Amino acid sequence: MPIIADGLTYVYGSKTKAKTTAVDNVTFKINDGQFIGLIGHTGSGKSTLLMLLSGLIKPTSGTVYIDGEDIFAKDFDLHSIHGKVGIVFQYPENQLFEETVFKDVCFGPKNMGLDKKETELCAYEALKLVGLEDEVFYQSPFDLSGGQKRRVAIAGILSMKPKILVLDEPTAGLDPAGRKEILDLVKNLCREKGMTVILVSHSMDDVAEYVDRILVMNDGRLEIDAVPKEAFKHKEELEGFGLALPQVTQAMIKIKEIGIPVRTDAITVEEAANEIMRVLY
Repeated sequence: MPIIADGLTYVYGSKTKAKTTAVDNVTFKINDGQFIGLIGHTGSGKSTLLMLLSGLIKPTSGTVYIDGEDIFAKDFDLHSIHGKVGIVFQYPENQLFEETVFKDVCFGPKNMGLDKKETELCAYEALKLVGLEDEVFYQSPFDLSGGQKRRVAIAGILSMKPKILVLDEPTAGLDPAGRKEILDLVKNLCREKGMTVILVSHSMDDVAEYVDRILVMNDGRLEIDAVPKEAFKHKEELEGFGLALPQVTQAMIKIKEIGIPVRTDAITVEEAANEIMRVLY
């Protein structure tokens, strides 16, 4: 289910003197099963772009094609997009409200019109996908840890069986172990289920570690579209956009500056360790 953004533009307050172009003529294609990292400073247009891709707002100009269909065409049933694109907002656990975990995850498929048996099967499968044990199902979601709540919130989206998963800062507020658990989960969904994933993150280290391709937004424009190793070669550009290189890359640059002849294009801890071992041994 490829996604195509074709000349997407969105202007806030278009009929006022204070109009602001949040997304400016953005075009790209995302193929099935890709894990995409969407990065940019605050105000770069990331969140607006996500809402356009999810059909939550209509573009000022341009359009979005999902599986070959123009989702903003007059004859397109925009409600059907919710069965194709699942979006997990920042701090999604704030949207939990049912008395048990299982009821909460049942909410989405039930509202899609599935019968009780189908709804419960979808909820069960989603909860198992996110790695929650059966004994958690009938607990209050408010009694769980932060990481568990985040998993329940993601399961609530997965229970509707989307082909495309959009995550806006899914690890915000979690400790390093919790962040790794959530990102490992998302990576497995992408690899094992063939799900297309679009991840918004302010962590260059997380993006470098997990995604296949990076889209860099700045002032509403798509400035860089490349695999991570290529994207992070644009050091000056990224710094000009208010972004930094991954910490491990910065560390390798410092190591070279003190006279150790390492390559400085490592973007993950594993790559850096291998390069240091190569030089020292």
